[in-house]
Parts: sequence; structure tokens; C-alpha cells
Amino acid sequence: MSKLLFLALVVLLYTTGCASSRSSAERAAETQKAIANSLANRHLHINVRSMHPARYSSRMVSYGFYLELKGDTLESCLPYMGQVYQGSISSDGLNFVASVIGYRESRPKKGLARIELDARTTEDFYRYVIEIYDNGSAFIRVRGQNRDNISFDGDVEM
Repeated sequence: MSKLLFLALVVLLYTTGCASSRSSAERAAETQKAIANSLANRHLHINVRSMHPARYSSRMVSYGFYLELKGDTLESCLPYMGQVYQGSISSDGLNFVASVIGYRESRPKKGLARIELDARTTEDFYRYVIEIYDNGSAFIRVRGQNRDNISFDGDVEM
């Protein structure tokens, strides 16, 4: 009787393990599909977790910072730490809504999409390089003509 109970327990654990791995594979496929749709529609929202300034140590950021692409419009609501070389020193960070001037999308390797886009504000000209991984994580690099570079880690909102 105990052998039969043990065998039933092993079978139950094995099928439960397969079901959970199947559901995680399904979740991964859904995430990949959602990211592909977001890229195809040029509608992307990335919630930022941390920032990496050029001159300072990396820091976690509070909730509410994001980068959003809607067609040809970029909405940047990002913190900034670094030196501004020319123009006004804004305490607002990288907060603006601007038209996208240039847009390039590529797939440098499997599981990674790279977007390079340019935007101009009254203060500066920016190049954003956004790397989006199939698991939903994102890495954003921002280069301004009149300020230090900065980068961010975040997650794509599904």
C-alpha cells in the first residue's frame, strides 16, 4: 500500500511540475507576443526601476518614472543627474513630450529588440537607445548634446 501511495505522490508531483512549467512557457510566449505587438504599433510604455548616471553611482528610483512611445510622439518622464553644459539647468529632469525625428528598429540578436530614436526639445537634442528583451525588461540609454549621458533599467508595461 505504501508503494502505491508513494507512486501516486510521484506521479502527482511530476504532473504538477509539468503543468507549472507549461504555464510559465505560455506566459513567456504571451509576453513575447505583447512586446512584438507593442513594437509593431509603436506603442510602448516602460516603467523605470533604476538610473545609472555617468558621474554618479547607480540609484533606485521612486515609482512614477516612465518612458512612453505613442506612434511618432515620445513622452519622457525620467529623472536626471549629471552636468548640463549649455542651456538652463532644469530640475525637472528629462520631462517632456516631443515629436520623434528619427526612428530605427533592429533585432541585433535573438530575444532583443533595439530602438534608436531622436527627439528635439527647446533645451536639447536627444538620442534614445531602447533595448527591449523578450522577457519584458528594458534598458534605456539617453544621450543629449548639452548634457551627460544617463541610462535606466525598467520593465515594459503589458
